[in-house]
Amino acid sequence: MIDRGASLWKNPKPQGCCVQNRLQTCTAAIPSGIAGNTESWVQAMNTLKFASVRSFSLAFFVMALLVIPVRAVWAAQGPAAGGATAGTCPSNQQTDYPKASISNGQVNAEVYLPDAKSGYYRGSRFDWSGVVGCLAYKGHSYFGVWFPHYDPQLHDAISGPVEEFRAADGDGAMKYDQAKPGEPFVKLGIGVLRRVDDSPFKFSNAYPLIDGGKWTVRTGPSSVTFKQILKSPVGIAYAYKKTLKLDAHEPVLILEHELKNTGKETIETQVYNHDFYVLDGEPTGPGMVVRFPFAPKSDKNFENGGRIDGKQIVFDRELQTGESVFGQITGFSGSTSDFDFVVENSRTGVGVEETADLPLSRIVFWSIRTTICPEGYVHLKIAPGEIAHWTIRYRFYAK
Repeated sequence: MIDRGASLWKNPKPQGCCVQNRLQTCTAAIPSGIAGNTESWVQAMNTLKFASVRSFSLAFFVMALLVIPVRAVWAAQGPAAGGATAGTCPSNQQTDYPKASISNGQVNAEVYLPDAKSGYYRGSRFDWSGVVGCLAYKGHSYFGVWFPHYDPQLHDAISGPVEEFRAADGDGAMKYDQAKPGEPFVKLGIGVLRRVDDSPFKFSNAYPLIDGGKWTVRTGPSSVTFKQILKSPVGIAYAYKKTLKLDAHEPVLILEHELKNTGKETIETQVYNHDFYVLDGEPTGPGMVVRFPFAPKSDKNFENGGRIDGKQIVFDRELQTGESVFGQITGFSGSTSDFDFVVENSRTGVGVEETADLPLSRIVFWSIRTTICPEGYVHLKIAPGEIAHWTIRYRFYAK
């Protein structure tokens, strides 16, 4: 159930990155819907070139009549398909899904809102709250579409800094192993799901949603707050609150979490942020660097040109479609200061620093041609009646 309050689905006029992108797309090409006016367009241009001053005024009027349909047709069609472009939202930014636009005057972002029927993301892997469709700062973009195919039910058809709650071991899902085929288990931030067969839990599988609980959303000029209330039939119940807000003075996105255990069983989970960084739509390759405050070690040798160099991960060549760099990272301590990742394009000076106020329990690194993902896990163990709080901060910069 979703509470559609007075301010719940109000979409403020997009600022900065998305509006600018639309205007650029609109004036850069003539949509197919007015292809029939091409001859008139050319004639008008010829009139402009050869007409007298008096004729120029008439030609300008004709041009205006043609430009208006161009913009009208574009607005009806929405942006064309494509990936992230420098300084703008992804050009295929979906416009027909519930979302909110936020800005602090420096950073502009669009955030998708959870909806079991019409939401942008309806998969069974990631937390439905806080899906950032685009984010731009100083003419640069940091998150965007990285995947080749979109389906709202697809487990990874999602963008931005998104989180997944796993079981205590960091691999499964809560109550999945205890469930028989057809019985329920729980994914925090999604709801009660149904186990479909005897096979082990697999994050890429689609599991039917039985109960998504009750979502409420409140939006402001620079923040969005989500709350999910869930009571499952397997003893897990909770009140989950997550706020995405832009710092009032700095180019910083803050993710504040509050998870209250309202059930009878202890909630024990490892949660991580997949990030899905897309810096100006540039491919992963030489110049892209991932820095840590410690000397990372991988459980396997990186392939496809990725390697560890001191306290950073670098790429000796550009990744091609179908190639990846993957490994579990060790070498961090129990100090919160080790949860400090920097992803940067050293050729342009564009980057982002991610920090948190809980110690790391695990790190998985994964990158393909279109995205770079240092995935930092934290461990939560919440007794009935208790509340856990944690915060993640993203500092964006452009040198």
